Amino acid sequence: MSISDLYSSGAHKRDIGHFANIVKLALADEIITEGEQKLLDRMARRLNISDKEQKEILKNPDKYPMNPPVDYDRRIERLYNLTKMIFIDNEVIGDEASVLRKVAIGLGFPIDNAEKVVDEAIHLALNDNDLEDFTTAIKRVNRH
Repeated sequence: MSISDLYSSGAHKRDIGHFANIVKLALADEIITEGEQKLLDRMARRLNISDKEQKEILKNPDKYPMNPPVDYDRRIERLYNLTKMIFIDNEVIGDEASVLRKVAIGLGFPIDNAEKVVDEAIHLALNDNDLEDFTTAIKRVNRH
């Protein structure tokens, strides 16, 4: 197996873990709405998740470990994608915000600052900020 095969395999595992986190957020209220399904389909294509993989992840998203990116900007991008998921149906229920906090910690945001980061992420999503503005604001809130 070549180095590039190992890298792509590792990258794909991270993408599968990220997709599983998106599915967990979609399932926080125990149903996947039409809007959530459209976002899931779009994210699956973007992350090169096959239809077979997508079906397996939908059946049991907890089976797939989170493999956060090492790069801080990529972790913020993952948080951005996840935050967009909880707003796809224009409402946030308690479980979704709670799952997002856990995922933020799993992405490498400090435990003692995760709530502040997630609150800011939710605020930014409510105001329909793009990834660049989201990244700048999260870096400001997550100074360490």
